[in-house]
Amino acid sequence: MDTALDVRSALTDDELRRLDAYWRAANYLTVGQIYLLGNPLLREPLTRDDIKPRLLGHWGTSPGLNLVYAHLNRVIVARDLNAMLVTGPGHGGPAIVANTWLEGTWSERYHDVARDEVGMAKLFRQFSFPGGIPSHVAADVPGSIHEGGELGYALSHAYGAAFDHPDLVVACVIGDGEAETGPLAGSWLSDVFLNPARDGAVLPILHLNGYKIANPTVLARIPETDLLDLMRGSGYQPYVVAGDDPAVVHRVLAATMDRVLDEIAEIQRRARSGGVVERPRWPMIILRTPKGWTGPQEVDGVQVEGTYRAHQVPLSGVRDNPAHLAELERWLRGYRPEELFDATGAPVAELRTLPPRGDRRMSANPVTNGGVVLRDLALPDFRDYGVDVGEPGQPMAGATGVLGPWIRDVISANPETFRLFGPDEVASNRLGAALEVTGRAWVAATVAGDDHLSPDGRVMEVLSEHLCQGWLEGYLLTGRHGVFTSYEAFIHIVDSMLNQHAKWLKVTRAIPWRQPIASLNYLLSSHVWRQDHNGFSHQDPGFIDHVVNKKAEVVRIYLPPDANTLLATMDHCLRSRHYINVVVAGKQPAPNWLTMTEAIQHTRRGLGIWEWASNDGGIEPDVVLACCGDVPTLETMAAVELLHQHLPDLRVRLVNVVDLMRLQTDTEHPHGLTDNEFDTIFTQDRPIIFAYHGYPWLIHRLTYRRNNHENLHVRGYKEEGTTTTPFDMVMLNDLDRFHLVIDVIDRVPGLAARAAHLRQRMVDARQAARDYTRRYGEDDPEVAEWRWVRETDPTNP
Repeated sequence: MDTALDVRSALTDDELRRLDAYWRAANYLTVGQIYLLGNPLLREPLTRDDIKPRLLGHWGTSPGLNLVYAHLNRVIVARDLNAMLVTGPGHGGPAIVANTWLEGTWSERYHDVARDEVGMAKLFRQFSFPGGIPSHVAADVPGSIHEGGELGYALSHAYGAAFDHPDLVVACVIGDGEAETGPLAGSWLSDVFLNPARDGAVLPILHLNGYKIANPTVLARIPETDLLDLMRGSGYQPYVVAGDDPAVVHRVLAATMDRVLDEIAEIQRRARSGGVVERPRWPMIILRTPKGWTGPQEVDGVQVEGTYRAHQVPLSGVRDNPAHLAELERWLRGYRPEELFDATGAPVAELRTLPPRGDRRMSANPVTNGGVVLRDLALPDFRDYGVDVGEPGQPMAGATGVLGPWIRDVISANPETFRLFGPDEVASNRLGAALEVTGRAWVAATVAGDDHLSPDGRVMEVLSEHLCQGWLEGYLLTGRHGVFTSYEAFIHIVDSMLNQHAKWLKVTRAIPWRQPIASLNYLLSSHVWRQDHNGFSHQDPGFIDHVVNKKAEVVRIYLPPDANTLLATMDHCLRSRHYINVVVAGKQPAPNWLTMTEAIQHTRRGLGIWEWASNDGGIEPDVVLACCGDVPTLETMAAVELLHQHLPDLRVRLVNVVDLMRLQTDTEHPHGLTDNEFDTIFTQDRPIIFAYHGYPWLIHRLTYRRNNHENLHVRGYKEEGTTTTPFDMVMLNDLDRFHLVIDVIDRVPGLAARAAHLRQRMVDARQAARDYTRRYGEDDPEVAEWRWVRETDPTNP
């Protein structure tokens, strides 16, 4: 205990009694959800038929969560706080559900679960029951922005919610098991990026109940001096609340809550008084209470309370073990429900007056239903930022470098609702124009020579993909917008976090009161085909494959071939709602193929025939060359030119794909082409040579139901990479122009015999290109400096 606190003055005896009653009510409702099918108020002795056949849920963390919730409600009322709660131990779902029912929000969202005996019975029955609600703090729970089914992200979500919400206090309960994860360990450093002058505050509450599902937890077993030093070293002022006597813990926690909120208010007052904004030492709470507190101390002669055995269901054989059934009834009656609920089953009047009112309830705070407070971005006209394409392939310009000034002006136009996130790669990915109008968020020390560091920065850079993802998710879920830019190979680090966000989006589409939020936008650059200098470790386009596994209604994947299509694509993504948008675009100088008007039209179609590069003359072609991605498009265009030059009678159709999901059928994805549309573009029986940015089998997976799938031949990345030249990279994976021409010769019926000489020249050209790199260390200028040239209309060769 911190004896410096005036624990007696924090609560009067009457306030203590009422606060404890509220805590007991929440605990009773929590246990009821785990165990009971009927008899919710114990008006009759419990019988086997009152017990659920499958006992699911987590009791161990729940009493601590109920304690924190009750005390947060006290200070919200006393101080008229704008506050929300992020629940790291999300498996303690019945606790948070219990509190939302006690304060009325659950019944407002789900009208059939009223605050009476019938509603309580429904509340109990629905928990972890077929047709009911999950066992975790899921999207169904009002006030939640954090599923908690996968541990590690609570604190980063809390900081994301606090950014640009100056009057918001985000309390975040961190379980001591969760605290062992890498993402959570890195999240403590988020305070380096929180500006007390313009952002809200985060109050971390590290709940140490000592055990995980089967083992002790690390932070509960290290010396307390080490733990305090760990928290101080991360920039916090820790306050310890510990004990197992409810009356004592209530008083100390109340006094501690008052102190930390006073300190937060003082930190913000100083920062907002016009002085220099520096990194403060934010307060945080270390709460030590027994695991499974107030539950059965022993079961069958074995200690349960305060051990890992309390983690889930302490009494597991209740339906078939009369002793366990009797113990459950003693447990429930120990909370004295007759004092807590009136004759109708509603919380007694005294308890109904304790929670905050209206939007001040944490379960009803509008920011926790981000779509309610979401406002459209003010987006500059992207058409004004494009490159002037006089003829296809000219000029050479890096796509993300062209996008950068537009992102810069998006930041300027939306100074409180848009941020750019990246793991130390914003400038590397050629978005450095953003730094012309803002800095990188930073409130730690600065030294001479630092580059664009500012407490007011809108660029969020930290060398942790986990933190960038968590911050952005918290930012989006509370009603704002953002873009996450990363090297393509390393975005895999957040695969599992993407899973959870995709699940959240999928589930909330079916929850009427949850409003759509802004889309999660990934801009992946420094991609597989231009990581030749970094080598094999930086070469992996598989994030796309991972995203495709998610529900079709929430994922979109775009591979714009040039700068103008990238601009059109990003404008679309920032206007969209409730999606995960993955955009892959290069940063190196590359040909620009389409005028802005053409790019807009092409982006809207998602894919299309480039008539100016085709010579099928509007009739059925001999072969379709398709491409998706900027480098595959470059190599395909070079192959098409070779075919036009050497096989002018061969009818070639060039198809470029921007929206990858157009390849699926319309029955599998909302963007999918109908079979008739697909056949019209790709034909029903002609060879298709498809040059694709990523792993080739994904294209087969997306198109396996199509009529012409047996004639589809895909080239892409096949795990062949090293530190080499750009063209050698595509040759290693058989995606180069010469190999594409060989594929055409091999696949078009009757062409092999009359094009044998050309095929041999293509084989020789590949070898010559490789020999040049081995001798000079760079690509042959004839390859590296190739430009598209068509002197005549290809439709009339």
